Amino acid sequence: MRHVDVVTTALEQIRVNKLRSFFTLLGIIVSVAFLVAVVAIISGMNAYVKENLAGALIGQNTFQVRRSPIQIGLFDDEEWRRIQRRPRVTESDAQAVMSAVPEAVAVSLQSGWPTPTADVIWRNKTLGDVIIMGVTAPYQVVQDYVFASGRPISDVDVKERRPVIVIGADVTEKLFEQVDPVGQDVRIMGHRFTVIGTVAKKGRVLGQSFDGFVLMPLTNFETLYGRRKTNTVSVKMPTAEEVAGGMSKADEAMRIAHRLRPGEEPDYSIETADALVQFWKNLTRILFSVIPAIVAIGIVVGGIVIMNIMLMSVTERTREIGVRKALGAKPSDIRQQFLVESIVLATIGGLLGVAMGWGLAGLVSLASPLPARVSVWSIGLALALGAGVGIVFGVYPASRAARLDPITALRAE
Repeated sequence: MRHVDVVTTALEQIRVNKLRSFFTLLGIIVSVAFLVAVVAIISGMNAYVKENLAGALIGQNTFQVRRSPIQIGLFDDEEWRRIQRRPRVTESDAQAVMSAVPEAVAVSLQSGWPTPTADVIWRNKTLGDVIIMGVTAPYQVVQDYVFASGRPISDVDVKERRPVIVIGADVTEKLFEQVDPVGQDVRIMGHRFTVIGTVAKKGRVLGQSFDGFVLMPLTNFETLYGRRKTNTVSVKMPTAEEVAGGMSKADEAMRIAHRLRPGEEPDYSIETADALVQFWKNLTRILFSVIPAIVAIGIVVGGIVIMNIMLMSVTERTREIGVRKALGAKPSDIRQQFLVESIVLATIGGLLGVAMGWGLAGLVSLASPLPARVSVWSIGLALALGAGVGIVFGVYPASRAARLDPITALRAE
């Protein structure tokens, strides 16, 4: 019997028993759909965090020289005491890094953690808990800010301690509404500042807005809050490939500036946003460890259902098997027929599951800020699972059909 005829017969059996075939495949369809959808969402989130969250917090193609390292979660007591003994990052450190990395697009010094918040008052309106940051002019380049109106903070503003600020889109919308903020005076911590520019909306990442801030010259910030102990130097490189080289040069410059001997532990941290990305990857790694167990349960249940249905099919088609054997069909032909039917049935379930999972991922992407990127390997795995289930759970029914005695089969009604 030709392979084409075997597959055609298998498809015909599925067509004749459409409803039974669908319910037979339900477990596989749901399991495969879950696999494809979840993998698509997690893969999309990994890329989203890397491309958006890290860039929004630190800047694209950027590394930072910090007093304390970037870490998700709390430091232990000993580690925190060690960090507290570190010297603060200063303007002279920023100058040393700038001299060591001349190819950098921008090198900025900004106030660090903990970032203070304050009320911003304009006329009779007050906007509370606005993030206040002190920056040098290049910080606005590091963060890739696009200005909706006005101008950015300049080096002259920082040097002359001019009482000026730049505000984010949330502050513009909530405090000024229909009024052009540029040129308006506001009060922060009892001091008057003039709005000289507004930053275009950067949007939300994982529900966190990056538009509710006020930037002021670092010199003015230090007047309001004192000299912070965690100033940060941010260095923006032309391309991602040049970040590693820039970090090496900055490290060498910092060791010289802090008079550290060869082999001595640095009293500063030079980092990219990899800590944030790594935290998310660790979280998704836990999810990926749970997914196979859930999928496996559904696949096994679906496989058992397929096996039972194929055994029922063998019983229903006993006379057909007898006729085929009487006409010269060998046991291997009968075994092949039922095994192919099982594989085709399971593979169709895998295809339907892939389509459903792809659609579900698309719906999640449309209905929420969660991105979804269907990966080729998840589709391949889903189809392999479908075919594998057909083989594993189709062997016994196919073997049972092949062992039927043709005389007994012909007597069956």
